[in-house]
Amino acid sequence: MTTTSNSDFAACEALRLLGPDPENWVPDRPGIDHNVTIIGGSGSGSTFVFALRRAGIGRVTEIDAADDEAHAGVWLTRARMRTLRTPKHLPGPELGIPELSFQAWYEARHGAAAYAEIDRIERVTWAEYLSWYRHFLGIQVRYQTKLVRIEPVAGFFRLHLEVNGVPLLETTRKIIFANGVAGTGGPYIPPVLADLPRTLYAHTADAIDFEALRGKTVAVLGAAASAFDAAGVALESGAKAVHLFVRRSAIASLSVLRVRDYPGAYDNYPQLPDAARWLQAWRFHQAGTAPPPNSIERAIAFPNFHIHLSAPWKSARKLGNRIAIEVNDDVFEFDFAIAGTGYFVDPTKRPELADFAQHIALWRDRYQPPEDLRDDGLAAHPYLGSAHEYQEKVPGTAPYLKDIHVFNPAGLVSFGLPVGDIHSIRRDIPAIVSRISHDLFFEDWAHHEARITGDIAPDFEDSLYAAAVWKQPIEAATC
Repeated sequence: MTTTSNSDFAACEALRLLGPDPENWVPDRPGIDHNVTIIGGSGSGSTFVFALRRAGIGRVTEIDAADDEAHAGVWLTRARMRTLRTPKHLPGPELGIPELSFQAWYEARHGAAAYAEIDRIERVTWAEYLSWYRHFLGIQVRYQTKLVRIEPVAGFFRLHLEVNGVPLLETTRKIIFANGVAGTGGPYIPPVLADLPRTLYAHTADAIDFEALRGKTVAVLGAAASAFDAAGVALESGAKAVHLFVRRSAIASLSVLRVRDYPGAYDNYPQLPDAARWLQAWRFHQAGTAPPPNSIERAIAFPNFHIHLSAPWKSARKLGNRIAIEVNDDVFEFDFAIAGTGYFVDPTKRPELADFAQHIALWRDRYQPPEDLRDDGLAAHPYLGSAHEYQEKVPGTAPYLKDIHVFNPAGLVSFGLPVGDIHSIRRDIPAIVSRISHDLFFEDWAHHEARITGDIAPDFEDSLYAAAVWKQPIEAATC
């Protein structure tokens, strides 16, 4: 039996037995810097790098506007939950290689018994695992690199970047957006907050100075997980009181997504008719996003936490250095407000898509639901193809859209999940990589045809086996 103190021994052995990465089979094209550019340097972006590498696709680059690894993604920045909201056993970045999974990584460091004891993965521990994954696999992320604009050109894209504030122009054939919840839109700021100065409120997507809320009275608008997590951190930071306001008469508690989380529905969902996919997305919106019980328990553990049900805000105005909020027939005053109101999806609001956003097909362009199932927010989601690619609103007007793949929550209506979360990795990353491989291969078919049908040097000469070739014995002549 082999024993070792190297916690990465099993992962190293798995890669050794898997064999070396295939050589890059994509021919270089003059003037093209990258075959694939991945926007987003967190877990899903790095998983794409590994998947493309194993598919033999080279010249892949991953960029992120954050200063460094610690500030990329949400896990050490805007995410405030104590544990992940997904079950610990879900397949993830390991892409079918068990030794690269979170469980294998965790057990190699803490033991199988320790893994068995945890219910959900701690957020900071997940960030540590993703960092290990990235460094163990040698995945390089180009930080301080912001995508400013995508300029379509025949056969490729010009990427207008800012690298540490300095403009840079690069070219790529394919783009993958693995850029998180705001990737095809942005944080949703309710109109009721529009007239308030930003010094008096923040969205949960913002970097909030919770220590500055010590001794303050705080309002939280919204009742999804991010709202409860923000309330919990404010209370833990010493807020005098936190009031959470809910439009509904009860906090959403139905997990619509969970009932279709089985292989049949998960694997085949993208092939459902439009009407069926729309109905499921509409049901999800109608039910609301249920916060996990531990997020609620975190906040209600404090006696100075208060929930207001059936309490939509009628108005919010500045009153001195505070906020006066009208709710039903009451007026409340707060020192600060936090909007836990989620995100909107709208490609036309993304500056990097400005050159062609008007050509992107949205769900409202492809499907008109019955009047009682209308939802303008869902209608603004892009109508994605089977490999998460943008599609043309009018065929023939923007054929390059098929080369932009969207792996973020804008894929909700098309794919039935908050795309970009752990749930979506097993199904969707292989599908996207497979399509990229297909496209790159057939776009250069003339090259590959010549490669696979051209002259082939023999592995050996006939002389290697000549002495063993059987010859008919010659019979002796008779007189």
